Amino acid sequence: MTGTAAPRMRGGPLPSALPHDSMTHVELTWIEKKIEYWIRFGREAHEQILDRRRRVISFRPNTVFAFVRWAANDFGTIISRIDIVRAVEPGEPYQTLPFVRPGGEILLRIDGWPKVEDVLRHVDAIEAIGIEADAVSPEHWRHVHNRMAAGHQPRPYTLDQHRAFLLRRRTRS
Repeated sequence: MTGTAAPRMRGGPLPSALPHDSMTHVELTWIEKKIEYWIRFGREAHEQILDRRRRVISFRPNTVFAFVRWAANDFGTIISRIDIVRAVEPGEPYQTLPFVRPGGEILLRIDGWPKVEDVLRHVDAIEAIGIEADAVSPEHWRHVHNRMAAGHQPRPYTLDQHRAFLLRRRTRS
């Protein structure tokens, strides 16, 4: 990668004048078969188009989203990664990751295309039972991360687990 794309690969500063300072901003780039960053799920609150290849998606605090990054050069894939992140409240501690400002609570981080595909299939399975992936219990995403990091299959997310999560969340409010 050469030219203007190279500095952005390191996650430099996002363009100035982004609206909604309390939000989490994710810069997405799409250069076919070179750099493909996209959001798999999550409810976006704002979108700013920077140019025909780049845009910034903003998420309200406590929104959960999946950020997929894939990039290749002439010799093959150089990065494939999925992060499932919870956007943080202003002043709340957070973890940093490239192209996400200011950062967020990372619930799942998986590298390597075969494992990324496994996570995407897991998301598809959750959506197939009628649950929005961004409404899934954060503990489940941590479970998926830990099981896959240990080389094991994660347990499927069920409607009963989801109902229990929603009841726990309601009682805490």
